[in-house]
Amino acid sequence: MDNHGYGCYLPVSRLVSPVLALCLTGILRMAANPGQVWRRLGLAPIKPGTDQAWVRRQIRRSRVIKNVSARIAWLALVFIPLILLGILPGCSGEDQRVSPILKVGGIPDQDASRLARRYESFSDYLSDRLGVEVEYVPTVDYPAVVTAFSQDGLDLAFFGGLTGVQARLRRPGSQVIAQREQDARFHTKFIAGARVPIESLPIDSLAGLKSLASDLTLTFGSEISTSGHLMPRHFMGQAGIDPDKDFRSLPNYSGSHDLTWKLVESGSFDVGVLNENVWDRAVDQGRVDLERVRVFYTTPEYFDYNWTVNPNVEVRFGQGFTGRLRDALLSLNDGEHGDILDLFSARRFIPSQNDNYDEIETVARSLGIIR
Repeated sequence: MDNHGYGCYLPVSRLVSPVLALCLTGILRMAANPGQVWRRLGLAPIKPGTDQAWVRRQIRRSRVIKNVSARIAWLALVFIPLILLGILPGCSGEDQRVSPILKVGGIPDQDASRLARRYESFSDYLSDRLGVEVEYVPTVDYPAVVTAFSQDGLDLAFFGGLTGVQARLRRPGSQVIAQREQDARFHTKFIAGARVPIESLPIDSLAGLKSLASDLTLTFGSEISTSGHLMPRHFMGQAGIDPDKDFRSLPNYSGSHDLTWKLVESGSFDVGVLNENVWDRAVDQGRVDLERVRVFYTTPEYFDYNWTVNPNVEVRFGQGFTGRLRDALLSLNDGEHGDILDLFSARRFIPSQNDNYDEIETVARSLGIIR
């Protein structure tokens, strides 16, 4: 039986009070009438003519027991009221309901300040729409989001394709409830720095990259990013390229898409792979020097980002809450919520489901990323 956030589980409180009262009564009776205790312990009253040595031993024993009784009574009078004050204030028998907090988060796939703005405005929207308190829980990296969700530290999370699969495997019963329109047809951009002769690379395949790779360096995004590692590694494998063997050195992992293009633009790495939305936004905002870094290949489409809900919301917020969350996401629209959608690089959210990501799981298992 769930107490739905009560300050104390009431059946326990009703048991604690009489038990403590009974203990206190017994201790006080023992202190007030030790003779009764002696008889129950088999210490018979002294009779005339009894051996004097035995009498002296009994007197000493009686004094010891009286002293112990007095100390027990004193301790009871001092500490039991303190125990009662510490245990029982939240168990007065009246419901002390504490409203649950809906905790939301997502993978830190880009600039932290943008993520903070995204989830703060989104949390305000959800709170107004659902009538519950909503809290954004930031995380330091992709694995931390998966861990938080699987341990019920997050109720609703915006995952990439791979992290969503990992989270749902670790938290059975979790459901994909929505995705952006473009997440059903997502792509990775392959970019190259000024040192790479892009004109010699075919734009519709990765075949030409293999012949150049031995003289180039490569950076992925996060190791468990779908668009920044899993799928580009998969497509390179299909083209006969082994990222761990064919490049000049082992690949780097930048940790975020924003950092990936900056590393290639600066010349730190020759080739990079990243989320198409992050690249397109950076270009549109004029933040990229296209003389120093350019796109040379776009992958085939695959499913990517998704909203996944933890099954515990049905217990904490009541049956049907998953459906209410889905409705809130699908109700976001450009006219009323353009600022929120823009922070998600979305025009709207559409329904989705777990089996849309079966291919992601299959690829991850084939590459040994999920075992």
